[in-house]
Amino acid sequence: MNKLERFEENTTFYNLFQPYLRELIPAFKFKGKWNSDFFKNDNPIVVELGCGKGEYTVGLGKKYPDRNFIGIDQKGARLWRGCKTSIDDAMTNVAFIRMQMELIEYCFAKEEISEIWITFPEPQPQNGKAKKRFTSPQFNTRFSNILKRDGIINLKTDNSAFYDYTLEVISGGNHDLLFSTDDLYATHPELEVASIQTFYEEMWLKQGLTIKFLQYKLNADMFTDGDNISTFVTNRQY
Repeated sequence: MNKLERFEENTTFYNLFQPYLRELIPAFKFKGKWNSDFFKNDNPIVVELGCGKGEYTVGLGKKYPDRNFIGIDQKGARLWRGCKTSIDDAMTNVAFIRMQMELIEYCFAKEEISEIWITFPEPQPQNGKAKKRFTSPQFNTRFSNILKRDGIINLKTDNSAFYDYTLEVISGGNHDLLFSTDDLYATHPELEVASIQTFYEEMWLKQGLTIKFLQYKLNADMFTDGDNISTFVTNRQY
């Protein structure tokens, strides 16, 4: 199936949202209402950033039917796979959003998210693009506006520089590092995080690359009671 066919089928998926910017600002229709208006339950909501084909979002959804999972990515052709699989498998605890990650605060309300997964993100190696890294101080500020105060952020990556950068951000921001390993399958193959692998992860493992994994909680001082949404201006439309 080519991209145009996938884009067309994407418009038929009830669990895929592709909002225009004007639908996100000042707030998306489900902001603060994902449990009541979409999932129709009070289960914790877990978000995956840069979910690609949705292997992790769908895999976690199957493992934890008592939690809700939302995968976010900019690429519609990739999202098609996750949407197709979750619908074919009659999964009611999985949804997807096609949008820029910088707009995440417009989709979720204060403390609406219980956990965040960042799986094999674009490392953005150029110094000038550091703020685009999903574990940058700028993104941590965004997370503080949607994540529960005891919420966990998970990072799984093959990129050593990105892993080291994240450790520096955690230390510099006085965040709470819960766990870290620079070689997941050599040191902790028993962990559940090792039981779900993306297409690219399997490929990289066959090439002999090591997989890094860490978990952290945001510094409690980052959380405020008011709506402290960060500003992000874009002319891009979907």
